[in-house]
Amino acid sequence: MLNIAVLVSGGGPNLQSLIDACEKKEINGQIKIVISNKEGVYALERAKNSDIEAIVEPSEDKVIEVLKEKEIDLVVLAGYLKIISPKFINEYRNKMINIHPSLIPSFCGKGFYGKRVHQGVIDYGAKITGATVHFVDEGTDTGAIIMQKSVEVKDDDDADTLAARVLKVEHEILVKSVKFFCDNKLEVNGRRVFLND
Repeated sequence: MLNIAVLVSGGGPNLQSLIDACEKKEINGQIKIVISNKEGVYALERAKNSDIEAIVEPSEDKVIEVLKEKEIDLVVLAGYLKIISPKFINEYRNKMINIHPSLIPSFCGKGFYGKRVHQGVIDYGAKITGATVHFVDEGTDTGAIIMQKSVEVKDDDDADTLAARVLKVEHEILVKSVKFFCDNKLEVNGRRVFLND
């Protein structure tokens, strides 16, 4: 069973989907710690409600120390709104994944986070959006893609209604991606990620 750390900055709905999947034994892993870079976010309460250790730690060096202490195998960024340094990436290369609420490479990168992503999709007139799980590399939302799923943009959508539908897909592919990682079924070859059955 692998040790998972989840890094958060907000409410933590994706964290909750992982907690639920771990509790149901859908994932061959356990969330050992939840780390937030901000005080008072609801994600910390979600962790505490499930008896998972939760801390606030804005210092990246300290975060790395904690992850090593806990013998973490996989780091999941679930709404973690902080740029990851090359040092951190090198420590956990191909062992750190992020969820992004669009079909990368569209509507991603600098400035595209939270509702800004969905508003960008609507303003552009895109007909399809979705969610992407990817490994984290030195760029912003540029790592090798593990899994994607599309969501139709409806004519009467606003950023909130679209975000709600995309979030359901985020939960689904994030849980699947973590499950595949914990089952040692992901193979990274350059920019491509293959699922080995």
